[in-house]
Amino acid sequence: METNDKILHPLHVGIIMDGNRRWAKEHKLPSLEGHRQGLNNLKKIIKTVFQTGIKILTVYAFSKENWGREAPEVEYLMKLFKFFIKQEIKSLVKQGVKVNFWGSLSDFSADLQEDIKKLQELTKSGQQGTLNICMSYGGRDELVRAFRRIIYQKVSPKNIDEDLISRNLDSAGYPDPDLIIRTSGEQRLSGFMTWQSVYSELYFIKKYWPDFSLKDLKEALSVYTLRQRRFGSN
Repeated sequence: METNDKILHPLHVGIIMDGNRRWAKEHKLPSLEGHRQGLNNLKKIIKTVFQTGIKILTVYAFSKENWGREAPEVEYLMKLFKFFIKQEIKSLVKQGVKVNFWGSLSDFSADLQEDIKKLQELTKSGQQGTLNICMSYGGRDELVRAFRRIIYQKVSPKNIDEDLISRNLDSAGYPDPDLIIRTSGEQRLSGFMTWQSVYSELYFIKKYWPDFSLKDLKEALSVYTLRQRRFGSN
């Protein structure tokens, strides 16, 4: 990772896709329509994001806390996820996009887990870019799962270090995000990549996710290039 003040383009960008329900409310539409529009926007962004020079895109799609929402909304979101996977498999393979899913995937139904495995398998050779979708995900939960893996490995406490923890996270093998974008005006990470985000540059935009465009993404990248990244040692 670079630790100087050169103008850099982010390799890995994370997006907290927030504001679907508020978008729907402002447009006097059912909240479920906001989620549908949010999914449509994600599909648009995927088709263009890797043309900007970004190689890795990680999106926060469904948090552990989201399970606490009303049953009809959760059920609708599960249907949307299944629809996205089935509809977009051919397109993602054609685009050369490798897809990973991060989170407590065992929380999902058996059929959705199978769809997830199928998408990951069919896109594993993608070279154009990598899309990581965080589902049933929480930063603290990810750390708990990582610590459990380490305990199962019977690692001596004296051998536990940051590198070992990183190798047991969902994001093992991937660099930390250079830039994290959150839509909707909220200015917090809400458990998104808690371990990996310690030196990420943060960018908050008031637009709700369904209205977030490629132009907005490029503006965020432009702002990023003006940042002087510091990692404590410089």
